[in-house]
Amino acid sequence: MGSCEHYSAAKDVEPSTKGCEECEKTHSRWVALRMCLVCGHVGCCDSSPGLHATKHFKETGHPVMVALPSRSWRWCYVHKEYG
Repeated sequence: MGSCEHYSAAKDVEPSTKGCEECEKTHSRWVALRMCLVCGHVGCCDSSPGLHATKHFKETGHPVMVALPSRSWRWCYVHKEYG
């Protein structure tokens, strides 16, 4: 696990939705969920067709996400490392 400085931007946030926000709007399916640790946006993982968690990072620059529902690991998009 890395010690990247972006993890300091991570907050104790709650998920904004129960599922992928964008997939819910289009009634699409996802494989797994990721939550932004800056704002709480919930998006689908890169194994899902929408890739909405990564799209959220590219649109906002929010660097850190966590796996849902377990919150067992975090990922920094900038350094491409687990934390």
